[in-house]
Amino acid sequence: MPAKAKTILIWLLVIFVVYAIYTSPDRASEVVRALWDVIVNAVASFGAFLGGLVG
Repeated sequence: MPAKAKTILIWLLVIFVVYAIYTSPDRASEVVRALWDVIVNAVASFGAFLGGLVG
């Protein structure tokens, strides 16, 4: 992907995120909380997997 196109897409994403937070902060916080839960569960599952390999 050309560098200019990548830069434009990143800026569009940032603008969209700011707009989403501004127009609906409650919904935006729910989305962030859900993403955080997914990340935490993935790390915990990976840790359990490694623990099962070692133990």
